[in-house]
Formats: sequence, structure tokens, C-alpha cells
Amino acid sequence: MKNLQDATEKICELKGSLVAMDALLASILKVLPDTARRELLDAFVEHSEVARTVLLHTPISELTIAAFERDVRRNAALMGG
Repeated sequence: MKNLQDATEKICELKGSLVAMDALLASILKVLPDTARRELLDAFVEHSEVARTVLLHTPISELTIAAFERDVRRNAALMGG
């Protein structure tokens, strides 16, 4: 039972960290000039394609891939894409 509790606590910590990083990213994107946001979006699209290729050729859960795709769309929208 201890291992399950430890795993649950770690998952909760990771969720909190992820929410904090999402808030930071959204704040950074909000203050970037439009030209910088467009350049970032172009680079993000390229890097996302590489990451997508890696994910699709790795034994990984469909939930992970779905979360990746959802967050790529959300982040691209924040950049104006």
C-alpha cells in the first residue's frame, strides 16, 4: 500500500508542477512581441513534428500521445497559430 500512496503523491506533485509551468508559459507568450511569437510558433511547429515522430515510434500509451496533441494545439493557439 505504501508504494501506491507514494506513486499517488508523486503524480499529484507532477500535476502541480505542470500547472505552474503552463501558467508560466502562458504569461511569457502574453508579453512576447508579435514577431517573436510568430518565430516561436514556427520553431514550435517544427519541434512538435519531430517529437510526434519520436512518440509514434516509441512504445507509449495512447493517453500520452493524446495529451501531447492536445497541448500542442493549445500552445499553438496561445502563440496565435
